Amino acid sequence: MYDLSTRKQALALVAQGRSLNSVSHETGISRAAIRSWQHRLEPLPRMTSPAPGPPADEYAYTYLLGLYLGDGCISAHPRSGYYLRIACADAWPGLIEQCREAICRVRPGIGIYVQPKQGCVAVTSYSPYWPQLFPQHGPGKKHERLIVLEPWQRAVVDAHPWEFVRGLVHSDGCRITNWTTRVVGGERKRYEYPRYFFTNKSDDIRRLYTDALDRLGVEWTHCARGGAPFNISVAKKASVALMDRHVGPKH
Repeated sequence: MYDLSTRKQALALVAQGRSLNSVSHETGISRAAIRSWQHRLEPLPRMTSPAPGPPADEYAYTYLLGLYLGDGCISAHPRSGYYLRIACADAWPGLIEQCREAICRVRPGIGIYVQPKQGCVAVTSYSPYWPQLFPQHGPGKKHERLIVLEPWQRAVVDAHPWEFVRGLVHSDGCRITNWTTRVVGGERKRYEYPRYFFTNKSDDIRRLYTDALDRLGVEWTHCARGGAPFNISVAKKASVALMDRHVGPKH
């Protein structure tokens, strides 16, 4: 539930002549929610209900947390509750199924559906408790605000670091084959080697990723783009072997 101050700020942007699309894009608030506030600013009274408690499956939650931080968002329903949406490329049907399975295991019995988009799908689920399970939710883009794990999330990630890394790579990462050339015996030959990349604009999310790699003994380097440390690369043979064993390419 968005507080009254957030609602007023969104409507103030609309009052400046901005379109609902523009305000939604800037704030991360759905157009439907903003439209509903134009008719009723004050939140409707709601019945209180117990907090959801810890995730039903912490192993699946850690993977889903990685997916959410990479390619996920939470948006308010116009009346009550929230939608969790994880964007998954059409090219990776296995990833779509793993995402669905993780949501089912985190919130057993919850409804899940897939929304087709341009070149991808949004694996979507409704619950009033998504902001409590993913407290990193907030207005605006993730890379423009602070992203910090709550103590209970840190404990879960520390218990299942590979699942966290796998979720991040499956959302904003990839496994590719690089190549270079070497002179061997006076002859230049092509040399290929596998490499993992993780790309995210958020300094905080990249740091969560590299902190997990450090704990797992995976060597990594920054690869700058436009002078900014935009990509994290894992290219050392032993580290790639570790990633292959626990993460693997998307499928």
